Amino acid sequence: MADLSEPSRSIGRVESDKLRIASTRAELSTALASRSATAATVALVPTMGALHDGHAALLDEARRRAEFVVASIFVNPLQFAPTEDLSRYPRALADDLALCAQHGVDLVFAPVVEEMYPDGAPEVTVEPGRVGAILEGASRPGHFRGVLTVVAKLLNLVRADVAVFGEKDYQQLVLIRRMVQDLSLPVEIVGAPTVRDPDGLALSSRNRYLSPEQRVAALALSRALLQGRAAGPAGAAGILAAANDVLAAAQGIDVDYLALRSTDLTTDARAPDAPAGEARLLVAARVGTTRLIDNVAVTVGSGNELPAVS
Repeated sequence: MADLSEPSRSIGRVESDKLRIASTRAELSTALASRSATAATVALVPTMGALHDGHAALLDEARRRAEFVVASIFVNPLQFAPTEDLSRYPRALADDLALCAQHGVDLVFAPVVEEMYPDGAPEVTVEPGRVGAILEGASRPGHFRGVLTVVAKLLNLVRADVAVFGEKDYQQLVLIRRMVQDLSLPVEIVGAPTVRDPDGLALSSRNRYLSPEQRVAALALSRALLQGRAAGPAGAAGILAAANDVLAAAQGIDVDYLALRSTDLTTDARAPDAPAGEARLLVAARVGTTRLIDNVAVTVGSGNELPAVS
């Protein structure tokens, strides 16, 4: 498990007559209790900061669904392995608060690690189950245990009616929905579409790590997904072949996985008994030292057969 310490930070100046900032659980509770009586419905947008236009779209979606919007900004050490980029994960709290103010957020909860985990790493965590062990879970053991644990804590602290997450982290979204269902948590989970730059690259806080040349190389991920989706009528084998062709021809990327799964991620869409219809095509790759993920919805045609194994 990652070290639970975190770098120092500065909030800076935020110009807003409306935005409130809570850094402790007590401040959060007070702010929620003192909100206007007309702000009955509460929406939560959990983030790790380094906000961009993709996060802005989540905040806008939350505003459409609730009278009171809470954004959390917390770089959660539980979801980072010791070898991962916790210490260098981008932190820009003053900029994040400014973006929240611009998009009508009512309250930002920005705790330090000691506030979220006052006794150190928790002994009781949320186990992600079998879907948490594949794809990102296989590449990043323990990652989803950390994600679900912190999301469960935030949902309990905020008591949100609605929580909004991006589809770019599709496996995370699926697992959070399953956690809410299995644990009977009284919150609606909303998935918002992935936001992309005009050239197709999915917005990510980690994109800022990419050099100009690496950013061009990273475009192969979205191209592969789009080629795979276009090959949908050819069935699962055709979808994966089309996407693999793009990735195989790309320079400067190291593919971790390319997978075609049922929309709930429980089933390999290549299986002989997998039905045609809606599925999800997912990819993860390293571009230089930066690990990127992306996915798209696809419709699998009736040519659904396992490719021949030589």
